[in-house]
Amino acid sequence: MATLYQIHSTMDMLRRSVDEMSRTWRTGDSILLLGSTVAFISWLDAYLSDNEIQGIANIYALADDVAQLSTNTSAKLNLEAKLSGLLTDEEWVNLTQNTNFSNTNASNTSVSNTDANNAGFDKVVTIAL
Repeated sequence: MATLYQIHSTMDMLRRSVDEMSRTWRTGDSILLLGSTVAFISWLDAYLSDNEIQGIANIYALADDVAQLSTNTSAKLNLEAKLSGLLTDEEWVNLTQNTNFSNTNASNTSVSNTDANNAGFDKVVTIAL
């Protein structure tokens, strides 16, 4: 089983959020970006590398949060290539409560990830700094 890290962070606290996550990170864990955090995905990638976090199973975002970004911003961030899936609120609840959530339930699965086919989580950790 793996951990789902839910990160809700401002740009100025993102590095600290990743530092906190790195303390308990295990290969096969996943990340869900909440709120405006999805707009900082390029910085997230850099901070993950700085902390030598590897073996990420999936990176999700909420569809409603991505919809708040302009089309131009979404395109520049290349979210389709960087995210494993966009989740509705219902899918988010299922992901956090159902140990047999499948990535095929996610709204956007254009980026396939074989580790996501049975993404059950034994822990859900929320980091909101």
